[in-house]
Amino acid sequence: MFNLNKKKLIPFVVIVSLLIFLSLSILILRRPALSIARPGLGLVTLLRNELGGIIFYHHNLSENAKLKKQAEFLRYKLNNLNEIYLENLRLNKLLFFKRQSPFKIIAARVISRPPDSWSTGLIIDKGALNGIRKGCPAITYLGLAGRVVETTNTTAKIMLLSAPDLGVSAIVQRSRQEGLVCGTLGGTLIMKYLPEDADIKLQDVIVTSGLNDTYPKGLLIGTVVDIGKEFSGLSRYCLIRPAVNLSNIEEVLIVIP
Repeated sequence: MFNLNKKKLIPFVVIVSLLIFLSLSILILRRPALSIARPGLGLVTLLRNELGGIIFYHHNLSENAKLKKQAEFLRYKLNNLNEIYLENLRLNKLLFFKRQSPFKIIAARVISRPPDSWSTGLIIDKGALNGIRKGCPAITYLGLAGRVVETTNTTAKIMLLSAPDLGVSAIVQRSRQEGLVCGTLGGTLIMKYLPEDADIKLQDVIVTSGLNDTYPKGLLIGTVVDIGKEFSGLSRYCLIRPAVNLSNIEEVLIVIP
């Protein structure tokens, strides 16, 4: 019985020994084998990536072009939404001013600037059919902007305060000193014909005097930024920063007497 079991045990021991040997060999040779195979594996990976790039080049190019168009469209929409938002802010301010104003007022949009007076004139989209006529003051919620000098049935031309030919009877709000405000080529306004002893200071507020029918009394014109003497030395003048930015007006209110 012992001899029979011994004969059967020997092959089993041999097989187990071989398995143990192979396992130990694999563990011992694994790292060197990987070190030898790694460059080859890296090359295979590189070739696979390059081949994939070539195969999908046109697809990726098409996708990139599509994404660029989508980005441009979104920028366009965002810009339009921003313009609408800014326009709503301006129109809300104009509407609030119109509701609070004691004057009869017509709101109008600036549609162009006349070529003969680009920096001192505006063309609006309302005219005689809307009740606008020559001489009507043009204002914004910030103050006086100019007056209407020409009309058609559907449009009107406005001369801005910055025009040297436009004169507005005005007063210093604090001291009630009177003077005449005109435009200058430098973009500021000038208040002339002030007596030498005129009570006027920097940052004084200048408003319309209401001494003629063209401009209602109390419309804001601007603030004093400089004071000087005329060449004759017999009178003074002051420079005024307009309350309205006359270079970027997009909507106006026309005062109807």
